[in-house]
Amino acid sequence: MRFSQAPPLTLDGAYGEGGGQLLRNAVALAAITGRTITIDNVRAKRPKPGLAPQHLAAVAAVAGLCDARVEGLALRSTKIAFAPGQLHGGDFRFDIGTAGSTTLVMQAVLPALVASGKECTVTLTGGTDVRGAPPLDYFRHITLPLLARVGARTAFVIRKRGYYPRGGGEVVLSVMTSQLRPYSFLETGAMRRIAGVAHVAAIDVNVATRMRDAFLAGVAAPAGVDARIDIVSLTPDQAFGAGGAFVAWVEAEHTVLGAGRVAERGVRAEAIGSAVASELRADMTAGACLDIHAADQVPVYLALAGGGSFAARELTTHARTAIWLLEQFLPVRFRCVADGQRVRVTVA
Repeated sequence: MRFSQAPPLTLDGAYGEGGGQLLRNAVALAAITGRTITIDNVRAKRPKPGLAPQHLAAVAAVAGLCDARVEGLALRSTKIAFAPGQLHGGDFRFDIGTAGSTTLVMQAVLPALVASGKECTVTLTGGTDVRGAPPLDYFRHITLPLLARVGARTAFVIRKRGYYPRGGGEVVLSVMTSQLRPYSFLETGAMRRIAGVAHVAAIDVNVATRMRDAFLAGVAAPAGVDARIDIVSLTPDQAFGAGGAFVAWVEAEHTVLGAGRVAERGVRAEAIGSAVASELRADMTAGACLDIHAADQVPVYLALAGGGSFAARELTTHARTAIWLLEQFLPVRFRCVADGQRVRVTVA
């Protein structure tokens, strides 16, 4: 879907959520469409505006997929210019260099990898379960299964977990030739089970157990639906540093709903488990078919597929910004309407 003859596009990085998501989505869409872009006021709404290490890595990674020319790619830069070349396949390796989130970098590169039509493998090193980003198990058990329903064919390997402040984790994301197709996330269908993973590294495994128990006490699983949470205590060869996270999901006939939290010093394990339970319970009660986090990640794939729909409990500022950005790059329009306790979104 190349529009390389379209005039250069200038975007205000302070629009909407005004953070890293707008930046990541914009460079991915520029790579896909071949359109040159300039982004001013990068991450203007964040306490420390401009490019942080993980944002540098995300832009550099997308640039590597399409041999883009990039200006302004420096720490704390608040303006970049991105001139993409042609997307191509191959094996790529990117090192964030800190505990910057590998999941956020994967959010940037994955749409471009899928749209390239080539077989690609990306190896990323950095933080795998860090504050302010989706835990790795959310990406593995919720994001990728949802995208498989739209036609994205992927494989994912965790070689090592890494945590704040040193990172040191390593993951490998492979994308096979994919044919995206419109998909309707408007009905959950039969609910099959509730599953999850509570993991810790260099922390007492009792922390993971307490997260699980608080979740099971609060999720209110429907009658007849089994709920099973795995407890995992990682060894030093499986993780670098100390950390942990808890991710749970609902597997249904037509979708997957998920929620997750990263373990934090000073935050009780019970609070983490209860928060995940509260999110999932709210989504189930509202009849949502995408959770509030997936609702800002899935729209780009529906747009690239040529259409589709979904229903979420609400549209966050992140989701509304993602939708606005897609309409700047692609010949698509989104329609959002209230539907009982949820919002129904259609892309055409």
